[in-house]
Amino acid sequence: MTYFAYLDEFGHIGLYVSKQDHKFKESPVFGLAGFMLPSDQVRGFGTWFFQRKCELLSWEIQRSEKHRAQWEKKGSSLYTVQNVKKYPQVRQFTNRLFKKINILGGFVFYVGLRKTEPPDSHEPKGLYKAILGEAIKRIDQFCESDCNPPQNFILVLDQHQERSELITRTAQIMYGPEERRRLIEPLFQGESHRYQTLQAADWIAGLVGRLGAYWANSTAYRENQVFHQYFERRLNEVSRRSGVRLDLGRRRGRGAGWTD
Repeated sequence: MTYFAYLDEFGHIGLYVSKQDHKFKESPVFGLAGFMLPSDQVRGFGTWFFQRKCELLSWEIQRSEKHRAQWEKKGSSLYTVQNVKKYPQVRQFTNRLFKKINILGGFVFYVGLRKTEPPDSHEPKGLYKAILGEAIKRIDQFCESDCNPPQNFILVLDQHQERSELITRTAQIMYGPEERRRLIEPLFQGESHRYQTLQAADWIAGLVGRLGAYWANSTAYRENQVFHQYFERRLNEVSRRSGVRLDLGRRRGRGAGWTD
């Protein structure tokens, strides 16, 4: 069996100083999140997600005048404090999404870290490559050690402006000193508005990004407590080898800890 891993970014790749900073006030965390499914379940899941999306957001889709198959809503726009508090449908859908992935033999996956580098040391490209390498390592370990017999996987990400560099980096990881033997090919990238699976990954990433900010600084992001209240326990139940490193001694999430 081959797994498909669909991942998207959560948080923000740029420098973070504080929530009150006039310039560098985006999310204190950055990472990749999404889900994995056995290859024979991908088409069915895509259809299921498309149908549920059309039910949940029918009013917005109708107003857009776009074909339903090419309309998307970003996870960061769906998972807002107001939406989660005001619309029980969002909470119900999220639990259904997690349940569906689990029933199909898949799981949620995420990996990220709290950004603590000083302004003169922050390197967005280096950060992205480090997160990508950690994600590939953990998924490879799952396929090698947690599956009996071991399985392979294909990695799919939303399109990125550094496409060439990321593909090259993935190839280097595949064939480096510690080969990631379960990754079949360097990563594929797709346009999320054309792929229901990537849209689902983006929604999961949007949720994990809200939780990650709360984990990193629950005082500054106290409004995100609602995500902890409604989703954290269930997220932990359906995730594997996942976590957000907050500092060298602390992490949040389920699975293997970060190793440098």
